[in-house]
Amino acid sequence: MANATRNSLRNVAIVAHVDHGKTTLVDAMLNQTNSFDAHAHIEERAMDSNELEREKGITILAKNTAITYNGEHAGGEPITINVIDTPGHADFGGEVERGLSMVDGVVLLVDASEGPLPQTRFVLRKALEARMPVILLVNKTDRPDARIDEVVAESQDLLLGLASDLADDVPDLDLDAILDVPVVYASGRNGAASHTKPENGELPDNGDLEPLFEAILKHIPAPTYDDEHPLQAHVTNLDASPFLGRLALLRVHQGTIKKGQTVAWVRHDGSVQNVRVTELFLTKALDRYPAESAGPGDIAVVAGFEDIMIGDTLADPEDVRPLPVIAVDEPAISMTIGTNTSPLVGKVKGHKLTARMVKDRLDRELVGNVSLKIVDIGRPDAWEVQGRGELALAILVEQMRREGYELTVGKPQVVTKQVDGKTHEPFEHLTIDAPEEYLGAITQLLAARKGRMDNMSNHGTGWVRMEFIVPSRGLIGFRTEFMTTTRGTGIANAISHGYDAWAGQIVTRNNGSIVADRSGVVTPFAIIALQERMTFFVNPTEEVYEGMVIGENSRADDMDVNITKEKKLTNMRSSTADTFESMTPSRQLSLEECLEFAREDECVEVTPTAVRIRKVELDATARARITSRLKKQG
Repeated sequence: MANATRNSLRNVAIVAHVDHGKTTLVDAMLNQTNSFDAHAHIEERAMDSNELEREKGITILAKNTAITYNGEHAGGEPITINVIDTPGHADFGGEVERGLSMVDGVVLLVDASEGPLPQTRFVLRKALEARMPVILLVNKTDRPDARIDEVVAESQDLLLGLASDLADDVPDLDLDAILDVPVVYASGRNGAASHTKPENGELPDNGDLEPLFEAILKHIPAPTYDDEHPLQAHVTNLDASPFLGRLALLRVHQGTIKKGQTVAWVRHDGSVQNVRVTELFLTKALDRYPAESAGPGDIAVVAGFEDIMIGDTLADPEDVRPLPVIAVDEPAISMTIGTNTSPLVGKVKGHKLTARMVKDRLDRELVGNVSLKIVDIGRPDAWEVQGRGELALAILVEQMRREGYELTVGKPQVVTKQVDGKTHEPFEHLTIDAPEEYLGAITQLLAARKGRMDNMSNHGTGWVRMEFIVPSRGLIGFRTEFMTTTRGTGIANAISHGYDAWAGQIVTRNNGSIVADRSGVVTPFAIIALQERMTFFVNPTEEVYEGMVIGENSRADDMDVNITKEKKLTNMRSSTADTFESMTPSRQLSLEECLEFAREDECVEVTPTAVRIRKVELDATARARITSRLKKQG
């Protein structure tokens, strides 16, 4: 047994909170290492290749790129740096866990104004649990409200706090390395980095990213391996090609994998099957190129495995040694997804409506998304989908909508557990940044949702940071109300806080729904007559059906209205004929807002052309009967 090191290779993940500039920094790293051809047209945030990622401005899927560095710190020979761009949102934590299983160290990116936030804590904890070295990169030093010294101190406090939390679980944690974390100051948008701290609001004193590359080469260890060890490679992600079928992205830990080689494929259940590697690819910049072999530390893509799954191992057929399965945190939020059962189903030609199509699509999602679970609820046309958070499930529904599926989606619920005969529910650690004049309103809003304040700090900038422990239930539908309360200025971020005893009943919406009492087309006459007392979600000429939620009532109870009423025409001239009525514009709800708005007896109808809220029971008489029965029971 002889340990060897591949000095020409580094594997590093860039981890950060949402919107702190990871993907923009990767752009600058690619450009400064001349990774693209001179004539290539490259868009901003090149790593956010998914359509939804570009629209929402967040990273949803972990992706890898390979940079060939040949600068002043390379020592004369080119060094390949595999960079994994991970999502910053805790709802996509499964992506972060997979990304970290491929690398040997992390660059922790922190905004020079906002400092470490809950998701920073989440991704950093994962890195320390895996005993990875950390480089602290303070980004956006040129922000006018930058407070660099305080942010570095907060980040070091966070590192020490996490290290003390993990002292029992990870006994061989290197505390000296945590105390002596290297700090790089940067502006990713300007492609500049320095070891010297700039003044607040100033650019670093160096015009390129050389100090960052130096820190990566110095502090991120090169992959080590045993040159007599048989092949071991871990599948960490999946992709698909129209020509090659399913592709498996893997990190080679030991040995060498070659094109055309027969390997032992070890599945989750422990079964072993010998399969031939038909194609092998390595990555350069954003493209994959065919290769003959991949060695220890390489991140490669292989084809030839029809239904390979994340966490499977490829090993030597003569000496099979499987690697541990990737562990993922338990889901906290669930939603029922089923076929569309509304009267307007199938109005758009050629869309996917049947239960078989919906189930096949959900099964396909499970292949690449390790943090999702699908539970059979005993119905042939609906399934319970469990995930990390509301956003992750809403993204899945939005992707299915764009692919042409019609669905009925239930209100998000929490996944509860029984502990010692008592019901426990998931809680979230919520961090809020808001102008100080909204402090009382936010506290009142969260008190109604069973939140308790854990910490509050005022930096003297006119903004306060508040930390709350809130049941996950209390955060369903919270964001819209919070944005209204803070006039769109507040920033709220939540991360899992584990399970605790059931917090009791939470009333999240005080206003009732306006429900259409018949099918037909919305008329301006009906809206104008009713708009003083309610807010509408529909526009004139839209088609509605009985039981469809068309607006929000100003009172707490639901109201059935005739929204299709037409103005009766007579041959008499009216004295008010020349006065024009003004119609208030309707509220257009996004998919996430519809899911937040829906009550327990409502669901969301999702089609490629429209998103509607409807009652689960469409018939008004049947609804009234159910309501009176519940009142008697209460």
